[in-house]
Amino acid sequence: MIEIFLVSIFYFYYKVEKVHIDRELVLEMKNYSLFFDDDRFDIDVVSLKKSTKTFYELYHDQKNIYILVPLPESRKDAVKVFYPLNKYYKLLHRTKISLLRQFLLLSFIAVFISVLFSFYVLSPLRKSLQLLEMFIKDIIHDLNTPLTSILVNLKMMDADNEEVENIGKSAQTISMLQNNLDAYLKEAIFEREKFDLKEIVQEQVDFFAPMYDYLNWEVNIQSSIIKSDPNAFARIIYNLLSNACKYNTSDGFIKISMQGTTLSIANSSYDGIKNPTKAFERFYKENERGLGIGLHIVEKLCQQLDIAKSLEVKENIVTVHLDMSKVV
Repeated sequence: MIEIFLVSIFYFYYKVEKVHIDRELVLEMKNYSLFFDDDRFDIDVVSLKKSTKTFYELYHDQKNIYILVPLPESRKDAVKVFYPLNKYYKLLHRTKISLLRQFLLLSFIAVFISVLFSFYVLSPLRKSLQLLEMFIKDIIHDLNTPLTSILVNLKMMDADNEEVENIGKSAQTISMLQNNLDAYLKEAIFEREKFDLKEIVQEQVDFFAPMYDYLNWEVNIQSSIIKSDPNAFARIIYNLLSNACKYNTSDGFIKISMQGTTLSIANSSYDGIKNPTKAFERFYKENERGLGIGLHIVEKLCQQLDIAKSLEVKENIVTVHLDMSKVV
């Protein structure tokens, strides 16, 4: 916006300067017609027959700019005081160069001030983000010990007890959220190993299906050995299924299928996704639920694990495709 404003000013002042140059030339030509003491100009006598031009107005032809001055004691002829057109263009060019230098100087000053102002305005925001990051790191660190203790002790308790099972699932959910926040804050080092894709997917399905038993679950995948980080891959499936469950309909479905090396997770929804191109952006949400980082973490982990991801939205059906041809 600042540059557009400066360009507008530059154009306006150029027009003003051009008018000023034209007026100066007209005055100097008038003086020349009286004293003939300026070697920049020359004169000629022209006929006024059939001419509608007025005296002391600036005109131009193919070679010169000129004015007409009345010739004493003659109504048929006039004095033509002219100035070479190429020299006139040089005057305008020098004016352009002078204004352009001023424009560049003002642009540099404007950009410099804008950068300083941006740093000044964004400084509190940057400090707030740093404090938030430190706060999240402290939470992750403080949660790690009690969460590990809960999970270890739950394994030693009666697995058939429904209350214990519910507590275990809640602890696993908190653990996965902790891992998500950890993945969001730093670049993880992945350990690639071979594992069965079906086992990871089925483990996550077994975790979500009881909590969302009103959904119709359909899993149609075969055992497939891939070489990647199993924990990171599990977080991808966890976040995709979590998103598919939270934004599903009351009588909806979740379909997980495998075609070749492409794993697809499809789910019904009320309105699909309004902005599919923004779905995996950080902090993007289409309503007030969630933090807006789950799908962004999917995007981040897919890039780090060499998994090609794509999103397909048809009416109220949302499908995420994971092409794992590079890790099979």
